[in-house]
Amino acid sequence: MGYKSLAECVLDLERHGHLIRIKEEVDPHLEMAAIHMRVFDKEGPALFFERIKGSEFPAVSNLFGTLERSKFMFRDSLDHLKKLVDVKMNPAAVLKNPFQYVGSSMTALGALPWKRKSGAPILYGKTQISKLPQIVNWPMDGGAFVTMPQVYTEDVSKPGIMNANLGMYRIQLSGNEYVPDREIGLHYQLHRGIGVHQTKANELGIPLKVSIFVGGPPSHPLSAVMPLPEGLSEMIFAGALGNRRFRYFYDEEGFCISADADFVITGTVYPNENKPEGPFGDHIGYYSLTHPFPLMRVHNVYHKKNPIWSFTVVGRPPQEDTSFGALIHEITGSAIPQEINGLHAVNAVDPAGVHPLLFAIGSERYTPYQQVDRPQEILTIANQILGKNQLSLAKYLFISAYEDNPKLDIHNIPQFFGHILERIDLTRDIHFQTNTTIDTLDYSGDGLNAGSKVVFAAAGTKKRTLATELPAGFELARPFQHARMAIPGVLMVEGSAFTNYEQEQSVIEEWCNQVTHLDWTGIPMIVLTDDAGFAAETVNNFVWVTFTRSNPAYDIYGIGSFTRFKHWGCEGPFIIDARSKPHHAPALIKDEALERRVDTLGEKGGSLYGII
Repeated sequence: MGYKSLAECVLDLERHGHLIRIKEEVDPHLEMAAIHMRVFDKEGPALFFERIKGSEFPAVSNLFGTLERSKFMFRDSLDHLKKLVDVKMNPAAVLKNPFQYVGSSMTALGALPWKRKSGAPILYGKTQISKLPQIVNWPMDGGAFVTMPQVYTEDVSKPGIMNANLGMYRIQLSGNEYVPDREIGLHYQLHRGIGVHQTKANELGIPLKVSIFVGGPPSHPLSAVMPLPEGLSEMIFAGALGNRRFRYFYDEEGFCISADADFVITGTVYPNENKPEGPFGDHIGYYSLTHPFPLMRVHNVYHKKNPIWSFTVVGRPPQEDTSFGALIHEITGSAIPQEINGLHAVNAVDPAGVHPLLFAIGSERYTPYQQVDRPQEILTIANQILGKNQLSLAKYLFISAYEDNPKLDIHNIPQFFGHILERIDLTRDIHFQTNTTIDTLDYSGDGLNAGSKVVFAAAGTKKRTLATELPAGFELARPFQHARMAIPGVLMVEGSAFTNYEQEQSVIEEWCNQVTHLDWTGIPMIVLTDDAGFAAETVNNFVWVTFTRSNPAYDIYGIGSFTRFKHWGCEGPFIIDARSKPHHAPALIKDEALERRVDTLGEKGGSLYGII
């Protein structure tokens, strides 16, 4: 839908029953986030907060809360966009079917950014950082954050919008050591688009100009998170997705301004100028802690007439960014598989926090399929996956051979695990990468950005039938005794609290020696947890606990383990120690008193009556 503004989108959603208004005054400190999460959990509507304590500006959230609502907002452009992405990924498709792509080619041409000369609504007024909605999501957050920003920077060596980057990086507005209204914090890694621009500016010893857009047509924030092919501008994509060219101009200080945004914050990042940023409740389900990140000196805060502040809530999946991911998959389809030969599908498993766990399916083409009974080409594919963009942040990759089951569903977690665990040879098919990098937000490793990776590869015939329950008389040794099956073949075992690696390594290895006599035939995978009941209660709990609380090289053990010619394997089940460790970040825990306050909005007469 070609919305001209966020306000137009809000009215359209409201007319069609996709948005409700919260008329009660709400507190931006925790309460707005709690309301958002409660409504999201119920697959409820978008939320328009009319009265926010401490701010004159209203706010909207949960716009992308369901795939249905996202597709509704872009109902006139999705099909064209899928073809546009396909053309960028596979230009040969145009030559083969030119008439099929005529509409999309026109869409791309009509989406070129439009530089305005004057009269932009965004110049209606100016405000201060402290007057914006100071939204805090979680009790331990270091301050208020912008959670739905579009952060714009240009390449200082090739200035102009066609070489610019538009990304979504969190922005800390208050707290820590930031000077109120004059300084804010930017959280991003140097390998990201904005980081590349900052590195070039640093080399030249000049400040990097940064523009932060908030609001605007919904195509703008979606474009900021899209994993677009190299060379495809986010601004072109925003124009094509929104059926409206990205309108922009430069202010008197030389900052690029989105003419359709509701708010624009401009500022400069100087070389090597950092301040502590965080903590922040993040999408893995834990807090990212306080670390030095780039400091932005604020120049101006522009806003249009009657602007709307846009935000989301970040936390343990599923959250609104889960729906973002579903919409991105809807648009890009098979984009990543086209970039890696032999790859059929890859899935960053959302309930596991996205980055910690990947599922993939690849082809075995080196030898005739009838002769394949061990991973070959899929190991090469696995290496390519772990070197690809955001996929490189993964710790665990489970990859299967397409030929073993062409109908295998990469989004069905129990089915995919079952397929792998039935076929994997634990003496041969586990491959580690030690002392490498992992996600900045993941504190399971031995330092910031430091950890390890592991590939579980399976190809060929079934080697075992997975157990669905423990055999009669099955008794485990201390200190790991209480056990529950999570899914077929996976046993969650509860143990005492983790102390330190030196002590726990000897404890686990001794335990393995004490249970070698048990029948492990149908149980190839064991997970040590703090609470087996919680971890086994749901599939989502199983993958979240297992893969967010473990560092492969440190936390994988095995019954009957060995190292032969530098290769690690085990004769019995492999074990993942997913207990909480002292160096882990705290998990996100809701404020129960606040939750009870939100309950009142669901009572008769409240804005959320009939929704929560």
